[in-house]
Amino acid sequence: MTYLTCENLTKSYGLKPLFEGITFGLSQGDKTALVAPNGTGKSTLLKILAGNEVPDGGEVMIQNGIRTGYLEQEPELQPELTIREYISEGNSELMQIVQQYDIAVENQANEYNELTRDAFEKASAAMDAANAWDFEQRMEQILGRLNIYNLDQKISTLSGGEKKRVALAFKLLDNPDLLILDEPTNHLDVEMIEWLEAWLAKSTFTLFMVTHDRYFLNRVCNHIIEMDGGKLYHHKGNYSYYLQKKTEREAVERTGIAKAGQLLKKELEWMRRQPKARTTKSKSRIDAFYETKERASQSVDNREIELNVSMKRIGGRVLELEHVSKSYQDIVILDNFSYSFQKGEKIGIIGKNGTGKSTFLKIITGEETPDSGAVKTGATIKMSHYRQDGIQIDENLRVIDVIKEVAEVIELADGNKVTASRFLEHFLFTPEMQYTPVHKLSGGEKRRIGLMMVLIKNPNFLILDEPTNDLDLITLQKLEEFLLDFGGCLIVVSHDRFFMDKLVDHYFVFEGGGVIRDHHGTYMEYRNLKAMEEAESKKEERSSAESKKEKKTYPKKESSKLTFNERKEFQKLEKEIQNLETEQRLILEELNKGKLNPDQLQEKSERYGILTELIEEKTMDWLEMAEKE
Repeated sequence: MTYLTCENLTKSYGLKPLFEGITFGLSQGDKTALVAPNGTGKSTLLKILAGNEVPDGGEVMIQNGIRTGYLEQEPELQPELTIREYISEGNSELMQIVQQYDIAVENQANEYNELTRDAFEKASAAMDAANAWDFEQRMEQILGRLNIYNLDQKISTLSGGEKKRVALAFKLLDNPDLLILDEPTNHLDVEMIEWLEAWLAKSTFTLFMVTHDRYFLNRVCNHIIEMDGGKLYHHKGNYSYYLQKKTEREAVERTGIAKAGQLLKKELEWMRRQPKARTTKSKSRIDAFYETKERASQSVDNREIELNVSMKRIGGRVLELEHVSKSYQDIVILDNFSYSFQKGEKIGIIGKNGTGKSTFLKIITGEETPDSGAVKTGATIKMSHYRQDGIQIDENLRVIDVIKEVAEVIELADGNKVTASRFLEHFLFTPEMQYTPVHKLSGGEKRRIGLMMVLIKNPNFLILDEPTNDLDLITLQKLEEFLLDFGGCLIVVSHDRFFMDKLVDHYFVFEGGGVIRDHHGTYMEYRNLKAMEEAESKKEERSSAESKKEKKTYPKKESSKLTFNERKEFQKLEKEIQNLETEQRLILEELNKGKLNPDQLQEKSERYGILTELIEEKTMDWLEMAEKE
């Protein structure tokens, strides 16, 4: 069943065409992601599909009876409302059904008559039809997972990230047939993203979304639509499958372009003789020439962002933190933390929101003062800090003027120098775009300028706080290439697990209460380690609880030997214990491989704990029988 169809959609922004003639459909159960470079109108297309914006041409058709939900990249919520009021007063059909049922229950309790009874039965039928009986339970689960607890807090007091999480919770609670998401992982910590991955993967939603999170794409989506050069390419598979097919397509295109170039030389010689288009034959040759010329002039967009800027050589001392502590009232951020950074070290920082990651960066840069301890920075260290909220830019300035204010000429690592304009081209800003006012750029393009402004300062100690938000996949890949070759020190705070695993040597994991774990390995290895630790902790809790219980007593039997039936049970127990231990060993091997998704990780960890309990119980029974034997 097709939920949504769009035909020949066209949209321009001023004189700039965003997309033309876009046609595709979404079928029930599809979990589709749109992949495209910044500035090609991804967010605008989502707004058109949601009915929040009108296309210049074409139309969007949605199947009758299909309920849609739309999460904007930067949701605008009514500031005067509390979170509770926003959720209860929102334009949600499901919420209205729940509210009508609550009213019917209250009216029937106050005055029972035929009218209130009929209203109650009607409201109950609506709850059945909407499958809304577990609404309260789902609301508590979703809000808790997204770290939303104080429902009486005013929207006006929330940060941008908190508003995004509240809006996301509301859309998930509404349980629409078609859910449209614009960068849903922005402002979520890694644990929230993993939960959302699992929720969406097993949900019945039909999804259409834009996200740069490659692990998220791989685990949730079964359909990738790529918008490239004004054309749409469909890939029925996850992100890994899309990469494979895109690589194959570009290889074919490069071959075709090379052949067209050879043919063009011959056609060009014929055209220079200036044939007159009198006969059908010569006219067709002229038409073919222009087609060949267009084909030969095409190119697969492999423009690279060359970010190898020059940097100052690092001396003996880099950065040292000695017994640093920091608290805000009862919240402990750092507790007697010490660390000495090494040359060229690349560290990733992860942890739940509110555990102090951004404060830690501010202490390193000197923006915050620790309560105790010392921060010693080497004399040769030149820091650049890209903040989570980006760089403040005068949006009335043209792109070229923004960069020129920082540097007219940029020195590269090989000693060569390039102009600001040329450097912008490396960042995929065409000469035409360079003279565009900043306020006309997309969110991703503005972030790209912010990154440029940090990098052209030639730092040798680079701090990036959530640099991946709103960047397209091409820019992300090029940024990764630069950071892999970057010779200085790097600290990255990011919720993008793919980005982090590709770049960092080890992680500082902020676990709360001032505890910082130094983990050497990938993020998934850390998650597996945590899962095993949690399973072991539960095992210890169960053992402790069992030890407090009164031990079982068995009455002595006259015979000191096992009966025939007991001996059969004894042999059966041996086999059962062996099978349980084998299953437990296999689960442990799977956990150590780091290839499980969040759902599988949780399932396997729970099973590991159950097996531990069963083995202990059956082993005790076996020992009782072994004594008699």
